[in-house]
Amino acid sequence: MEALPGLEGESTRRDTLRIRESRLVPARRRGREAACCRITFRPPRTIGIRRVVAPAKSRKPRPKSPPSRREPTAGSRTLSGVPLKLLYTPIDLKDLEYVRDIGFPGEVPFTRGVYPTMYRGRLWTMRQYAGFGSAEASNARYRYLLSQGTTGLSVAFDLPTQMGYDSDDPITRGEVGKVGVPIATIDDMAALFRGLPLERVSTSMTINATAAILLAMYVAVAEAQGAARKGLRGTVQNDILKEYIARSTYIYPPEPSLRLVADIFEFCARGMPKWNAISVSGYHIREAGATAVQEVAFTLANGIAYVEAALARGLQVDAVAPQISFFFCAQTDLLEEVAKFRAARRLWARIMADRFRAKNPESMALRFHAQTAGVSLTAQQPENNVVRVAVQALAAVLGGAQSLHTNSMDEALGLPSEKAVRLALRTQQWLAHESGVGNTVDPAAGAFAVEALTRDIEEGAVTLIDRIDGMGGMLRAIESGWVQREIADSAYRFQRAVEAGERTIVGVNRFRTEEDVRAMWRPQRIDPKLEREQVARLKAFRKARDGKAVAKALAGVKGTAARERNLVPVILDAVKAHATLGEIAGAMREIFGTFRARSEV
Repeated sequence: MEALPGLEGESTRRDTLRIRESRLVPARRRGREAACCRITFRPPRTIGIRRVVAPAKSRKPRPKSPPSRREPTAGSRTLSGVPLKLLYTPIDLKDLEYVRDIGFPGEVPFTRGVYPTMYRGRLWTMRQYAGFGSAEASNARYRYLLSQGTTGLSVAFDLPTQMGYDSDDPITRGEVGKVGVPIATIDDMAALFRGLPLERVSTSMTINATAAILLAMYVAVAEAQGAARKGLRGTVQNDILKEYIARSTYIYPPEPSLRLVADIFEFCARGMPKWNAISVSGYHIREAGATAVQEVAFTLANGIAYVEAALARGLQVDAVAPQISFFFCAQTDLLEEVAKFRAARRLWARIMADRFRAKNPESMALRFHAQTAGVSLTAQQPENNVVRVAVQALAAVLGGAQSLHTNSMDEALGLPSEKAVRLALRTQQWLAHESGVGNTVDPAAGAFAVEALTRDIEEGAVTLIDRIDGMGGMLRAIESGWVQREIADSAYRFQRAVEAGERTIVGVNRFRTEEDVRAMWRPQRIDPKLEREQVARLKAFRKARDGKAVAKALAGVKGTAARERNLVPVILDAVKAHATLGEIAGAMREIFGTFRARSEV
């Protein structure tokens, strides 16, 4: 797709930061009838009509039809390339058993949803992912979103925070606060949530490599507010495997990174029962170019790896699994997406029951957050993004999401404006309160096409997971580069289809207009002074603290990292002693080393 010059997204900035790392930081490291019904086809009745044909010599030649361009028709494949039948009938569902495969909402296998009443009991949580500039600016945006009716917070961190660097590290210059909020200290975290009662607000934090540090900061700030740790509600993404697959904000090699994931599992299982210890993310995998089938397969395969890591730690499956949540992309192909969400739920329930022998139904229930597809947003004709996001959000709701973020129409141009953010939220509120789509549970159930697609996506995902098992599991499949190559091949095929005109992107390769987008749209920009102010605050923070207490706490982090004990408690101690995020991440770098991705063409 055509890109507008001068517009950069998070992936571009992340790549830039990786280049800086490589320069400045050393590496260490079918029967044709359904049983439930019969369909009888009768030939049409014929009526005798005598046809009079003129002799050949007296016939006039038929005029030739003028040449005409063939009008476009609806496609024969889903967005992911799955072949579609022209018409689906009960014959396509001959192997489905209602109770076994579809069932009832709130009951295994949860195909129709994880709760009996779904949105009649409680609407999905409306989260709007936000964070930029500074903790104070982000706090103001959270307050605005809450005043406009959002029902949960979702924190976006800047790249230095995601990759374990303080805001004043030379490697981060020009990146502080650009794609999220910079959090280097416990004071930054306190400012981020100032005036927001954490004992009553559900908070999602999109953070992975430094998840343990940010979780510790959140706990410390909440306790300082007077909140009980066991009452805190929210999610920390903590999905490091997908970073090696699709996103690249890793720090340490896979083995110690998986250890940190298990540390958070254990910490939350023992002291934070209402907190989701992980959000296994298919979103970034899909955004990198994966198909719907690959998104389900690779996400659940990651989930399997995490459960195995928790069991190896000595935790019980029914103690850990209820605290696992998932995060999926809501793409534009409405029926495929609805089927995808239903297939993921059914398959996860079967995996937990058959592979891990879970007994608690909550362990088999796949609860998920959805976000509309950022990769589908276009800088050309940004108004079209409003429609894209509405259809994607509809897919998430029809698919039974527990929470949802809707992207803003101007995000392909830069950070979203306040007006665009409000419209994105209003899209969710319109779906919830005017459309009627949530008034009955799983209204798409029983539709022949939807049920057939649900089955096909599940079967395709099972095939991929079996292949991953044959490689020795997801970690080995990632280390071999196989997963990454599969996604890259899918992304290449899609892009070739767009460039060849086989796949239409409205406003990009068809139905284009000549307009100066940047003259009509003025997205939000980050004031450079915010970085300077953040660096000054950080220096003052260091100057005012007890240096000996910090050194002792950091020594505790290194010692625990070397002794294979749970790191979260000592990280919490270090945070309270006023060690910075960069210092804590650095202490673990000294023990774990750093990861360098393999280069392939």
